[in-house]
Amino acid sequence: MKVTPFNAIGIDVGGTKIAAGCVTFPEAVTHFRRVIPSNPQRGGRAVLDDVVQLAEELIAEAQAAGKKVDAIGLGLCELVGSDGRVLSEQSVSWMDLPLQERFSALAPFTLEADVRAAALAEARFGAGRGLRLFLYVTVGTGISSCLVIDGEPFLGTRGATGTMASAPLTVVCEHCGHVNQKTLEQIAAGPGIVARLNQLLPASAKSGQDVLVAASAGEPHALTVIRTASEALGSTVGLLISVLDPEALIVGGGLGLSEGPYWENFLAATRRHIWSETHRDLPILRASTGPDAGLIGAAAAAWESVTGTRGNSDGAPAR
Repeated sequence: MKVTPFNAIGIDVGGTKIAAGCVTFPEAVTHFRRVIPSNPQRGGRAVLDDVVQLAEELIAEAQAAGKKVDAIGLGLCELVGSDGRVLSEQSVSWMDLPLQERFSALAPFTLEADVRAAALAEARFGAGRGLRLFLYVTVGTGISSCLVIDGEPFLGTRGATGTMASAPLTVVCEHCGHVNQKTLEQIAAGPGIVARLNQLLPASAKSGQDVLVAASAGEPHALTVIRTASEALGSTVGLLISVLDPEALIVGGGLGLSEGPYWENFLAATRRHIWSETHRDLPILRASTGPDAGLIGAAAAAWESVTGTRGNSDGAPAR
């Protein structure tokens, strides 16, 4: 049976950049991919105006290529409730802005938390296909997680799932009495490793990639930052694995997909911090939808919401 193509604009709004594209389902083929900086320090309304303009440009580009845009899906780097309301503004201040009104004027609109959108992409089209239960962790400008059960990202009671690195890791040193008040994101996320290296080597890094390059080249301070960052991340992820008992861990995000000492030390630290031998050899996989996971997942959420279908493991719709 021939399946009618469904075209959705997928938009992934992060703290550093906004990635977007037109995704055609059921195959999840991405067209017209665009990336722009988010610059959230300008205020939420300025970011919203940029994203609406980006959606309008992609719709026009798709229409010029003969593709009718059927929906818009947006993944946001904040908590998003089960009713579609924005519940936090740690990075992007959109809690009081008319998102539904702005985007619904263009096409049917679906809002999702970015980590759940990326996890959905992996469940439908990536490394999570065919798995009954897996843990997705994204590591980039921020760090968050999503448990996926029977192909569905777990929502929790209020839809406010995913926060794993924004609260302080309060630990008192038994020798000196120092109380750690840093969050895991301050230790291990992109802006955190930049700030930590710049404390040791002033003005030496502008991005997480700068720190990774320096560490790969053997710069001692950068190596220290990367090793301690990946150790802290691995200890937290190891705890989640011990608690949740997933079939696999899937890792995405800019740092999560990086090569070199961050990834290597994270793998080793995660396995060391898993308590049970039963879990210690579980598969730890890269997100196979790669850096497009967020935009593909946002578009997929819109596709499924509008059509009432659910993508199978082979990418075909199923009621």
